[in-house]
Amino acid sequence: MNDETKTADVSASPAPEHHVFEADVARLLHMMVHSVYSDKDVFLRELISNAADACEKLRYEAIGTPGLLGDDAAARITITLDEAEARLTIEDNGIGMDRAELAEALGTIARSGTRAFMERIEAAEKSEGTQLIGQFGVGFYSAFMVADRVDVVSRKAGTDAAFSWSSDGKGSYAIAPADLADAPVRGTRVVLHLKDEAKSYTSKWTVERIVKAQSGHIPVPIALIEKPGAEANEIADGTALWTKPKSEIGEEAYAEFYRNVSGQYDDPALTVHFRAEGRHEYTALAFVPGSQPFDLFDPDRKGRMKLYVRRVFITDDAGLLPRYLRFVRGLVDTADLPLNVSREMIQESPVLSAMRKGLTSRVLTALEKLAESDAEKFRTIWETFGAVLKEGIYEDFERRQQLLGLSRFRTTASGDGWRSLADYVKDMKEGQTAIYYLAGDDLNRLKASPQLEGFRARGVEVLLLADQVDSFWVTMAGDFDGKPLKSVSQGAADLAGIAKTGEDASSQSVTTPTVESFIGFAKTVLGDSVSDVRASDRLTESAVCLVAPEGGPDRALEKLLQGAGRIDGAAKPVLEINPDHALIGAIAEKGKADTAFGEDAVRLLFDQAHILDGGKPDDPRAFAERLSRVFERALGA
Repeated sequence: MNDETKTADVSASPAPEHHVFEADVARLLHMMVHSVYSDKDVFLRELISNAADACEKLRYEAIGTPGLLGDDAAARITITLDEAEARLTIEDNGIGMDRAELAEALGTIARSGTRAFMERIEAAEKSEGTQLIGQFGVGFYSAFMVADRVDVVSRKAGTDAAFSWSSDGKGSYAIAPADLADAPVRGTRVVLHLKDEAKSYTSKWTVERIVKAQSGHIPVPIALIEKPGAEANEIADGTALWTKPKSEIGEEAYAEFYRNVSGQYDDPALTVHFRAEGRHEYTALAFVPGSQPFDLFDPDRKGRMKLYVRRVFITDDAGLLPRYLRFVRGLVDTADLPLNVSREMIQESPVLSAMRKGLTSRVLTALEKLAESDAEKFRTIWETFGAVLKEGIYEDFERRQQLLGLSRFRTTASGDGWRSLADYVKDMKEGQTAIYYLAGDDLNRLKASPQLEGFRARGVEVLLLADQVDSFWVTMAGDFDGKPLKSVSQGAADLAGIAKTGEDASSQSVTTPTVESFIGFAKTVLGDSVSDVRASDRLTESAVCLVAPEGGPDRALEKLLQGAGRIDGAAKPVLEINPDHALIGAIAEKGKADTAFGEDAVRLLFDQAHILDGGKPDDPRAFAERLSRVFERALGA
């Protein structure tokens, strides 16, 4: 079939096919059309980013099929302004799309985060809107912030057919064959028919300013045509930023590149740019974001570092950083891999393994240096990503001590600040041999826990661990600087060797025979509900508390495992009783003569301990009945 016949077939094709957008797309378009974003300039950056991606995809495909490039091997993006017709056109000579790909790419949103995006954007202030666009992969639709209609013409590389896509953003779109004479030889042309209030985007100065500020570092040259028929002038040279010496790159250039590569609109909190030389050579440019990416807690927990081979994009799923550094954005470019590297080769390549190790070490070292040189900036990073970094303590044995050194904690001595383990060890009390911690799910509840009382009386600092991940890493951490980590809610407190401070310094706990007898009675009453009942040296103000037995998980981890269905039943707790508490003394005396009262009191104390531990009585009705009986006796009713 010759070219004339193909063209005739296209012209004889049926009328455009009209389709209704998916519900989520229609909802998104409604937001775009009604201008929920305060910074509309973002649309141009998003369309240029899409065009650059198409060029990079073609470079990759051309590795195996060089003929796709034809006589036009150099990638480029061209922006054409038409003030008279109020049109703005962005055209690339990248991979292009066929009919099915047009429908899939522009008629649906396949990203699982779309609904979350909708919910957040509807609840967000306008100032947050521009930060959300790129995060959810919906950048193309931002064109409808400035356009009444968007027309797309695309021709996939290596094919002889072109197709058009058109929509006014009001609920439907049309796809039809396009005239080859008016279509790109290869690639995609996006034509925006601008709204009246958006005609400033046909100004050379406006567009050039936006491109240089937001897209000046993409690895594809960008040319600007001021009006139809005019000469194209290059406004961005397509030089990959990571190939330049660091001395030639300013902070703003790094920041803009970060926004391009990450899809975020904040500034990076930390930039790591280096070239590794030796057995394996590669260049890495990595950024710690200034705010949490939306997918930080994605169950897949995949990294977002892109892999390039000789500036050709290969994949963003190479696992270049461990999962606990998945918030880091950026890329690695190497010449030590073949351009046609397969997914299997990526997983098994010793070159990739060496790069992973080197990149991880560089990022962690950069964080350590920042912690030493700018504690306030590091604090901000820790508050944003600390919960994720701590995953590495139980996942990465080789770097466990390094990660423990980086970690920061709220403690009973920190107030509203943060403490490092080095700070903690430096201030340990005489006779203290362990690093103590209390884990849970609420910081304020931890601060009020009765299990801290004995430690507070001795001035012993306790780590307050309120992140879910804390209950897991502490079981794997082992020790820091030779000091083991010990839960204050598990086993004996072992506080006898540490002197009390302040007003309590001279006080000594004495268990009277009456109280000792009551403790034995309580153990009999509670029976199989507990593993032990004993006098406590950790309580100074509260009457009772629960702790976990010496073996097995501590109280916080046990609750998490139960909630996740990982264990069938809880271990029997230990009930600790404060022998110096006035209430305990009074109950013990009254219980000697009134066994029924004593039994009710024991069970109420056990329920009270559950409540103080963040739980509830095992049998609320029985709890209420016992409480009523105790009140009646106390009031003589």
